[in-house]
Amino acid sequence: MLYYLSLLQNHMSELRLFQYITFRTLGAASTAFLISLLLGPWLIRRLRIINFGDLVEDKRVGALDKKKKVGTPTMGGLLIISSSVGSTLIWAIPTNMYVLIVLGTFVLMGMIGFADDLLKIKRRNGLSVKMKFLFQLVWTIVVFAVLWCVPETRERVTDFMIPFFKYPLFQMAMIPAFIFMFMVLVGASNAVNLTDGLDGLAIGCSNSVLGAYLVLTYVAGHIKFAEYLQVPYVSDCGELTVFCGALLGAGLGFLWYNCHPAKIFMGDTGSLALGGAIAMLSILIKQELLLIIVGGVFVIEAASVVIQSGYFKYTRKRFGEGRRVFKCAPLHHHFEFVEKERAMDENRLPELVETVIVNRFWILSIIFAIIGIATLKIR
Repeated sequence: MLYYLSLLQNHMSELRLFQYITFRTLGAASTAFLISLLLGPWLIRRLRIINFGDLVEDKRVGALDKKKKVGTPTMGGLLIISSSVGSTLIWAIPTNMYVLIVLGTFVLMGMIGFADDLLKIKRRNGLSVKMKFLFQLVWTIVVFAVLWCVPETRERVTDFMIPFFKYPLFQMAMIPAFIFMFMVLVGASNAVNLTDGLDGLAIGCSNSVLGAYLVLTYVAGHIKFAEYLQVPYVSDCGELTVFCGALLGAGLGFLWYNCHPAKIFMGDTGSLALGGAIAMLSILIKQELLLIIVGGVFVIEAASVVIQSGYFKYTRKRFGEGRRVFKCAPLHHHFEFVEKERAMDENRLPELVETVIVNRFWILSIIFAIIGIATLKIR
């Protein structure tokens, strides 16, 4: 919205600042951070009053004394969504097609997560997997139809880009392109959801990924940088940089209250929304497979669940008794058990175990994000 102030630069030259994406990205990040900080205490109090807290102890890690987390307000994703959407509408061009698509994905995935969180609190059972897939499928159809109907994006949506290559590896037909888009959306949203298990873990890793895609969207929307780095140029997608800045600022604000010991959890409301937004960013700038590198922590977490589940089913069928590769899945819970045993041997405080794991996963996430950005020069 503030972009339109730049149209008055003939009357006040200082207003030309609002036409620069870099300036508006910084403004969006700062605004979202402040909104998140200010709204955080109020939202936490409201969620406590209406008893929207985490009521169920995680049986997988009950031995690690998670009872103290029972009752902590959940649905903190509402804080992330409200602050980032509000900031984006203020600082970005609200009529930009790419911004509208990403905001739509972000809000819709948040609504799916909200319904899931609400049902878990009220009925102890969330949305079924089939219902989640159905909503995600419908939205993917809408987005694909929009991109397919616009001549500038029709060819782009069928490109199959892989890291380290300058040009598309091949062109996909319409149906494979749609299936690929759906897999990216579902895979990313569920990977972030699986990572959300320790205080600050999911939001900290998401911030690293968003920082990387902030750079990637800016490059993809800048014709000179895109040409120099030989990445797909997507006209007008530079506005996505403003959204990335807003979401990054909102994430940092949420982390203020979500770091250990967490005063609020993001819940599926936040994790599905974040995963969906990150997935759509990668789809719109044709860097879907690069997400495997940039979001390496999310990939590892999701893979640990697949390996654990697959191996358990295989051994139960083969030997009549299910066996496990990890002490617990997702992977952060495995390390939590390992670190708990190590802390007891070294006479360290058990309370520090969670912080140690989260900090190390953050470090890995930052490294993966840097590697992802570095691929821009290796093509």
